[in-house]
Parts: sequence; structure tokens; C-alpha cells
Amino acid sequence: MSFSMRRLSKLFFIGPFLVALLAGCSLLPEQIDETKGWSAQRLYSEAKSAISNGNYKTALEYLDKIQARYPFGRYAQQAQLDTIYVQYKDNEPDAALAAADRFIKANPRHPYVDYAYYMKGLINFERSNTILDRLAPNDRSKTDTATARQSYNDFSELTRKFPDSRYAEDARQRMLFLHNSLAAYEVNVADFYLRRGAYVAAANRAKYVLETYARTPAVEDALGVMTEAYVKMGMPRLAADSLRVLERNYPQSPALPKLNALVKNAG
Repeated sequence: MSFSMRRLSKLFFIGPFLVALLAGCSLLPEQIDETKGWSAQRLYSEAKSAISNGNYKTALEYLDKIQARYPFGRYAQQAQLDTIYVQYKDNEPDAALAAADRFIKANPRHPYVDYAYYMKGLINFERSNTILDRLAPNDRSKTDTATARQSYNDFSELTRKFPDSRYAEDARQRMLFLHNSLAAYEVNVADFYLRRGAYVAAANRAKYVLETYARTPAVEDALGVMTEAYVKMGMPRLAADSLRVLERNYPQSPALPKLNALVKNAG
């Protein structure tokens, strides 16, 4: 038998085997969707149960099915809101923020749209906690505080648009915390520059705190950094001015004895 004939015979032998194999694949049982035919109400009930039990992946599947099968019903909008929360709890902050933005854009006048705004602030607040707990890394000039600032802006937008929202008071408290924390961070940056001999940068950063965070506890430390920076820069008059402001507003500041001695020696 020639080579080509032998190859042809093998093809005829393998061919029926492949056909049988492919046919057998079609005999495998299809995955059954147990939710087929469920009402929107039942899907939502199961989703809420899954959320209560912490089964966020399962809950998200039910919520997705509601939006796919009943996109124009009242449960669809509620499913969109719950999706924000579920993705937040499931450690998917980017997905949760995207879901919140979609809801706000599609439902700007929804009675619960304030919740979407609040969740945006909360998600960014949680993401910023690591930065704010540490205030700054080893190189304090390079910390990214954008997330904390975004959280502040999110909460600010909520309180501006919905001042009577049930979430407004909590948002205001978080804004105060963020404001004070960002001020403390700026002072840490100023002190970082001061300890490394970058006196101009230290004074400018301290001045920024006075201008931007005037009513925060960080102002006391900012004035101390500014005074010392001016002394190191050979500017005794400016140092005396900032020290005078510190004495007037914080007469019990523990930094005063040291700073008074520095300014006195500089003069």
C-alpha cells in the first residue's frame, strides 16, 4: 500500500471516532439555572438573604439577574443600589464606585440617590484610612492624599445637594475628620522638610496649613515649624512674628520655651 493510501486509511479510521466524540459532548447534561422563572421579588429576596449571610458573590449574581431580566421594574433600581453596597463589602471599591456613578447618572432624581453619593464618599474614605492612619511614609513629601481629598469632595457634594439627607450628618463628621487629618499630614510634611534642612519648603508648607486649614488643631504645630524655619533661614523678624501669633493663640503650647530661646538667640 502506498504512503498516501495509508494516510487516507488512517483518516477514515480516526474520522468516525471524532464524530462519536463530538456527538457525545452534546449528550453531557446542561447546567441548570435554578433561578429560571423566578420573579423579581424572589430574586431580590434571595439576594438580601445572601447579603445578610455575607455571601456577596452569590448576592451579586442574583442582583445581576434582576437587572437583566427585569430592567424596567422597581426592583432593578434597588438592585443597582444594593450592587454598590455588595461590591463595597466584597472589597471591590473600583467596581462599587463605577456602580455608584452609573446610578447617579441614570437616576439623578431618584429618592435614594443620596445613598449613592454617600457610598462614593464612604468608599474613598475607607481607601484613604491607611494613608491617614500613618499620616505620611518615610518620605513625607511623596504621599498621595488624592483619595482622602476625593472622599472629602464626595461628602461635600452630598451635603451640598442633600443637606437634609439621613446621611448628611455622618458625612459632615467624616469631612471634619478628613479636614483635620489632611492638615496634620501637611504639618508632618513641613516637619519632614525642616528636619532635612529644606527650610524654605518647610516654611511654605506651614504657611499653606495656616491658609488652608486655619481652624484645625494642626495650626499650633504649623506655627512652631514656621518659627523654627525662619530662624534657620536667618529671618528673625518673621520668626518673631510667627512666634507672637503662636503665643497669642496657644499660650500653653509645649513648644514655646524652645522656640522662645531660638528666636532670642537669633536676634
